[in-house]
Amino acid sequence: MKEILVLYYSHTGAVREMGQLVARGVESIAGCAARVRTVPRVSAVSTAVEPAVPGSGAPYAELKDLEECIGLALGSPTRFGNMAAPMKYFWDSTGELWLKGRLAGKPAAVFTSTASLHGGQETTLISMMLPLLHHGMVIVGVPYSEPELMATTGGGTPYGASHHAGGGGERAITEHERKLCIALGRRLAEIAVRLA
Repeated sequence: MKEILVLYYSHTGAVREMGQLVARGVESIAGCAARVRTVPRVSAVSTAVEPAVPGSGAPYAELKDLEECIGLALGSPTRFGNMAAPMKYFWDSTGELWLKGRLAGKPAAVFTSTASLHGGQETTLISMMLPLLHHGMVIVGVPYSEPELMATTGGGTPYGASHHAGGGGERAITEHERKLCIALGRRLAEIAVRLA
């Protein structure tokens, strides 16, 4: 079974739910499984630490997860048009993999959730692509052949799946957003299998 890493950071749960939908899309491809992982919070207080194992949800990612999987779906909430600090902190620790070219040639896709409709969905997706491009990964987006991309009134971009959660996270993932998450996972897995 070939595995795709679905790696996310989620603060209110929307990105976690999106990751589960992307994983469903991955697992719709014969011979593919999703390995779902998260990253711990970071703190400005130097004595604050997260537990070694999260209390619930996905386990924390390790560098070996990136090496062992044939593709990556990366998700983060938007923070001022950028990926959240915990995800950036994780990627800042991947220099060893970069030096050895361990991720070069692997496909990767990105997804995000924002509080406001125009809150930086596309810039966040692009910010997540930057370290992936430095690692030599092949970026996979959502093509306009997915009809939901033209019909959505919430999230959804050709750069990756997205969701408009609302200021308090009160907006549920819409049907269009759900289908685009699944489509992204499916497309990523199809391409990863071909490249592997």
